[in-house]
Amino acid sequence: MIALLMRALLLCGLQETALSLRGRCTRNWCYALFEGSKDFQGAQKSCRDSGGDLLVEVEEARRLLAGISGSFWFGSQDCISGTHLRGGNLTFQVTPCGDQLDGYICQYASGDPCTAISVVGDAQVRYTAPMGFEVTATSLYFPYGTLALTGKTDASHPDTKHLCFEHHWLRAPWNCEAMDGGCEHKCNATSGWCACPPEREHLHANLFSCSDDPCASCSHMCDNATRTCECHAGYALAPDGKSCADVDECEQPDVCAGAGEECANARGEYECRCKDGFVEEGGECVDVSVCDKCEHMKCVKGDGVYACACRDGFRVSQRDRTKCEMYCDQQDCPANCILNPDVEDKDMHQCFCPDGYIQDVRNNTPYCTDINECELLMQCEHTCENRFGSYVCSCNEGYDLFDGYMCVHPEDDDDDWTPLFPTPARPRPAAVPSYVKAGSVLGLTVFLLLCLVLLFLLVRYLTKRCGSLDIASIKGPDMDIFYLQQVTTETYKRLSFDRQSKCDSQRL
Repeated sequence: MIALLMRALLLCGLQETALSLRGRCTRNWCYALFEGSKDFQGAQKSCRDSGGDLLVEVEEARRLLAGISGSFWFGSQDCISGTHLRGGNLTFQVTPCGDQLDGYICQYASGDPCTAISVVGDAQVRYTAPMGFEVTATSLYFPYGTLALTGKTDASHPDTKHLCFEHHWLRAPWNCEAMDGGCEHKCNATSGWCACPPEREHLHANLFSCSDDPCASCSHMCDNATRTCECHAGYALAPDGKSCADVDECEQPDVCAGAGEECANARGEYECRCKDGFVEEGGECVDVSVCDKCEHMKCVKGDGVYACACRDGFRVSQRDRTKCEMYCDQQDCPANCILNPDVEDKDMHQCFCPDGYIQDVRNNTPYCTDINECELLMQCEHTCENRFGSYVCSCNEGYDLFDGYMCVHPEDDDDDWTPLFPTPARPRPAAVPSYVKAGSVLGLTVFLLLCLVLLFLLVRYLTKRCGSLDIASIKGPDMDIFYLQQVTTETYKRLSFDRQSKCDSQRL
């Protein structure tokens, strides 16, 4: 056993020599071609240091130099060299021993050889002789102490390691006293197993190589049972199996699907927040965008929804919920006036009233008085009911209201039915201008009729007295501007007498 161990240690030392370009072995001999600029003495020493001698077999030299160009030492004496040109013949000659050639060829005695190792699939075997050269896989025999590694060429670690020992292949890990059991780092003599350093504490499945612990390279966590990397919540394992990439939860459906919500992604998490124009109240996003559009800048919340509000004397318009319109729920309400400091009388200020009201001044105070639309015109076919700012039509029993003001009997034929009033005014809220200052529209109408009658009588009287009116006759040469002056009854009689005399003289 001691002898065997000594031989193993010798083989271990021989592995430190440089690998050759190529080598082959038979049952009893191995031949290797080494490159490196050396003279004859240096080449011979290198071969003997590795347990061999310069090659003397010419045919083996031809095999090893096939396809290689250069000059190489061989022969144990007389400084013989072989020169081979690519595609040409090999020539042998005596060369000065001090010349530096391209390399040398060694031969080694081989004992207790092993045969080739069988592999499955696309795995390959790499043989390294103990003399320091790689033996071609086409060789039939491999010398004692040869190391064989099996596996795929692109794999980071070999599948198995074998040592040729007395015609047999020992699989690593073997006895720790021989080449450290074939372990990549260290062999534990007590357990007989290979050990790895702390920084590479993970032993590979081949039981002799050390690999980085998968958990050591995990960016987040590692499953100790499976030795695979895992990520924290909000992250996903990257294709490299080690790092973790943030997951954009906002791209997933049904995330932040509440009304007024939007999703904001962050590293490892996400946040559901309210969109612009919404505020969070009670865990929900409430729309407050309408508040920016309110005419009176007042906004109130009702039933969980914000809506515009108006100042006193106004209400929200039915046509536009962001606008405010004047409102009065009484017979009389103060008018909304734009105060003018240059005007003392309040009836001279610009004032406004709601639809269906007219402006009136009482005790020097502007008011808005409701118009009784039912007294103005026949607004409804049957019954008219006045409301503050508007009116409502209704029908007698047995009739149905149609188009807001017409009354239709259900049994009447639509083709034969005609409204009671051929061209009735469509009922709508009164729209009397706010600047009207009369107490009643009826009074205004009577006053205008009286004025028209008086004007007609005056024109008829003057026509009888003067025949016809000559506008040119009353013009003076120096008269440019007419003024109206207040006159008394006596003055009016005197002017009328003078006018009559003038007319009589014109007849003459």
